[in-house]
Amino acid sequence: MEAIIYWVTSVSADIYAAFEKIIFFCEGIFYRTIISIPLGNEKTLDISFLVLLLVAMGIYFTIRTKFLQIRHFPTMIKIATEKSQKSDNKALSGWQALIVSTATRVGMGNLAGVVAAISVGGAGAVFWMWITALIGSATAFVEATLAQKYKEPDTLYGGFHGGPAYYIHALVEKWKGRKIQKSVIATLFAISGLICWCGISQVVGNSVTEAFYNKFSIPPIITITVLVAIAAVIVLRKNATVKVLDIIVPVMAACFFLITLFIIFKNITLLPGVFGRIFSEAFGITQIVGGGIGAVIMQGVKRGLFSNEAGSGSAPCAAAAADTNNPAKSGFMQALGVFIDTLVICSCTAFIMLLVPSEVTKDLSGMALLQTAMDYHLGAFGGVFVTIILWLFAFSTFIGVLFYARSNVAYVFGRSMTAQTIYKVVALVMLFIGGLGSYVAVWAMSDVGIALMTVFNAIAIIPMCKEATSILKDYELKSKNK
Repeated sequence: MEAIIYWVTSVSADIYAAFEKIIFFCEGIFYRTIISIPLGNEKTLDISFLVLLLVAMGIYFTIRTKFLQIRHFPTMIKIATEKSQKSDNKALSGWQALIVSTATRVGMGNLAGVVAAISVGGAGAVFWMWITALIGSATAFVEATLAQKYKEPDTLYGGFHGGPAYYIHALVEKWKGRKIQKSVIATLFAISGLICWCGISQVVGNSVTEAFYNKFSIPPIITITVLVAIAAVIVLRKNATVKVLDIIVPVMAACFFLITLFIIFKNITLLPGVFGRIFSEAFGITQIVGGGIGAVIMQGVKRGLFSNEAGSGSAPCAAAAADTNNPAKSGFMQALGVFIDTLVICSCTAFIMLLVPSEVTKDLSGMALLQTAMDYHLGAFGGVFVTIILWLFAFSTFIGVLFYARSNVAYVFGRSMTAQTIYKVVALVMLFIGGLGSYVAVWAMSDVGIALMTVFNAIAIIPMCKEATSILKDYELKSKNK
């Protein structure tokens, strides 16, 4: 019996090691530097394929939509606050779709990710995160508008579903000039999404267990068992997802925002200096001469792009589920979601960090750095608050990605509740494994998944941009004639 257990353990370890090698190899393809710009003092501005693709798309869509993120910011606020009118009681309202997408955007990228950006790129990285959000919101508008246009009735859960797999399918049909049962590109996108969300499930488990162990010395096996048990009760029920997020997301975002406001007002005299650091280090002579401007720009851009997810094709899965009377409304809501993620939540984390004397957080990194900053501002309560809010951020992310997975599972495996349930169980297993697994490996899996999604999504949204801009023009004309 011992020999069998040893053999199974050994084989499992070998399989996992091989899997890690494949994941890290694929990660290197998408995130390896393809352009290196000399900056002097032996420093360079290194740009990876994925960052280049996302930035280029953001600029392109910003120009094609005539800077809608600036022109229509009041429209975004108006649509977000208007009363919901749904034709299907089981469908999501535009606000609920925004809540679901915000649940997945707001997570570790807004906490440890921002800390990492500032640690490497300094305060100036925050400015470049803001710029990234500005151009990314145009991408979010285009992909969400297309998702809403090509949504389909959801016969399993009620309401609607859709996303990149569905508008990619429509594009391929247009190219071929005939109806098809499945599109290879759409299927690859859907599978990439399912891989990505399994990776994110592992990240969620890993992040929560690490935070609780660091703060309360609770063994990871206990934390992850409780987390999986609670998640299972929620996700294995047919229609509980959105109801849970309706409560969790606004509460956690509001709490984090109010705590940040309290810290800002408490240190109001230091605020001009913080803004001064952000703008001076974003373009500072010291950074340019020393070659550090490359780290400033790339850290801000990377963290901004991967935090707000614009262009990856995730949020359109929520946008398609909204019951709205014009596809442009879903586009506006998701563009607003990018602003909420980066300009509000990420900025909250940045201000918390930058209002702490540098000697207090010297030589610290990751969650320990943020927990120390919160302890400085709020005493012992600060570290506890960050740990709890991280738990809520991570948990809501897990619920949100399973909502996204509905449409991809349906595209690949058909309208089957059995397939839906199997994927939920797989995600729960990944959540458990992530809680006990390697920090580097679990992040790598989600990075590869989101890179693949972005590439397949880009194949569709670039040529389909004309459809999104036509919908925008139609909306503007109707609004003008009201």
